[in-house]
Amino acid sequence: MSRRKFLGNSCAALGYTTLFSSLINLKAMAAAATDNSSIITTYGGDYKALVCLMLSGGNDSFNMLIPKGNIEYNEYATSRSNLAIPQNDILQINPNTSDGRVFGLHPQLADMQQMFEGGNLAFLANVGTLIEPSTKSDIRNNLVKTPLGLFSHSDQSQQWQTGNPAERSNIGWGGKIADLVQSMNSSDEISMNISLRGANIFQRGDQITPYAIKRSGSVGINGYGRNGFFNELKTQALNSMLEKDYQDIYKNTYKNTIKTSNDANLAFQSAVDGIQEFVTPLPEDNNLAEQLRMVAKTIGARDTLGFSRQIFFVEIGGFDNHDELLINHGENLKEVNDALSYFNSLMFELNMNDCVTTFSVSDFSRTLTSNGNGTDHAWGGNAFMMGGAVNGREIYGDYPTLALDSDLDLRSGVLVPTTAADLYMAELALWFGVSASDLNTILPNLSNFYDTNSGASPLGFMNIT
Repeated sequence: MSRRKFLGNSCAALGYTTLFSSLINLKAMAAAATDNSSIITTYGGDYKALVCLMLSGGNDSFNMLIPKGNIEYNEYATSRSNLAIPQNDILQINPNTSDGRVFGLHPQLADMQQMFEGGNLAFLANVGTLIEPSTKSDIRNNLVKTPLGLFSHSDQSQQWQTGNPAERSNIGWGGKIADLVQSMNSSDEISMNISLRGANIFQRGDQITPYAIKRSGSVGINGYGRNGFFNELKTQALNSMLEKDYQDIYKNTYKNTIKTSNDANLAFQSAVDGIQEFVTPLPEDNNLAEQLRMVAKTIGARDTLGFSRQIFFVEIGGFDNHDELLINHGENLKEVNDALSYFNSLMFELNMNDCVTTFSVSDFSRTLTSNGNGTDHAWGGNAFMMGGAVNGREIYGDYPTLALDSDLDLRSGVLVPTTAADLYMAELALWFGVSASDLNTILPNLSNFYDTNSGASPLGFMNIT
């Protein structure tokens, strides 16, 4: 591949919505073009997609996955005081593997309970950002490195997206994965990393930038190609500029980038518009469901768009509940539950359930103790994974005791994670098609928790073939 062709293909994948940030990175792309070892030979045929669901603000996840057995519930209720969910309201789940304890879900998660029992959903307990294995004693005695800006929204949200809590970076682990596998796609006109929430770190790689779309589809150029007098004038004016050949090389390059981006936007919108409306009704007033609807539409258009691998980013905010936690958190979980149930049905409509894995991340969990009517920033918490390739109906990791002053409780119910986020990310990357030898490139601290030469799965929650 020539340097010129590499840059041309890269510009084609930019998309108008990422134009300005991507132009800044052309120098980095040019440098990458000189190293053909970074270009992977095209292969593939099967389709896989990862859908990253960001629960922004810090999900109070010990009110999401809750101990229901009498002994464990009493510990939970004592620690949570006025924020405890009544025991009889907790929706019991029945994992295939049990240590004798009984668990359940928040009462607003009835559909997620059914998906769990049906084997299409699993949980990961007490996962969090770690640089190296850490105990309460090690942390208090400064014997281990802890994540930068621990308990900070900006830092912890960033680290969940970069997979590197030891430094601040603008390159995400989803972007690094895309850099490695992008050539599995037959077309590079549109980035394989598609965001429903604008620019984000998770999907940004050294070569790949996210292609930002709206819940209605491609962002494009406002009014271009649409009916109406002023839209038609705008379309004619833009076409006249894009069809002109400029003598100035910079003007010509800029024009070509805009034209290719505009063509890509039109092609994307045409492809998703060609997907028939789904049978499953869209939940009312559910922003997350609307985002996931467009994810499903894009997956439905995968062959037209030339995708074998895609990574999506969706987000729901409102989890920073320092006050009115029971009300606000319940409403947020209801939206998540309804949206996931809807998306799960769409995957079955498309016959793509086994090919798409949705997983949750959040800044951090919340303190077990109440601050009066809410909770504050904490650390280790619970996540969930959904899809046909998930080895469902299980709780992975080590669900901790929720009694205060335990060996994991740093203070006020701030729990030290017992599972590193690196293992969570590595498992998803392996299922997606990343080789074990490349994992340490994506997750620089992974070797502190996992031997990539072991041949074993990091956690076992994915059906990796």
